[in-house]
Amino acid sequence: MFDRPRKTFARILASTRTEAGAGPERRAHNLFEAAAVYVSARAEDDQDRIDEAAGWVSPEALSFGVSELACRAVVALARERDESPRTVARALLGLPAA
Repeated sequence: MFDRPRKTFARILASTRTEAGAGPERRAHNLFEAAAVYVSARAEDDQDRIDEAAGWVSPEALSFGVSELACRAVVALARERDESPRTVARALLGLPAA
């Protein structure tokens, strides 16, 4: 029953680190670092940084990281505004209050 989700999650975790760059300064980037750079680059419309961050991890891992970042951002804003996450999410997307 839990075999498929476990394998999917294991595959995402395995793809969280890839080697970037060349030479002695090579280092691995994790999916959360890739997601943070990707989202901030999208907000600043910086295509070079978008492409760079997208190459650090697999597309599935990047999608998971961006989703996790969105969830954490909505929760943080909801706490700051003393509103529900649903209200904050709808406001961020320009949707009417439910």
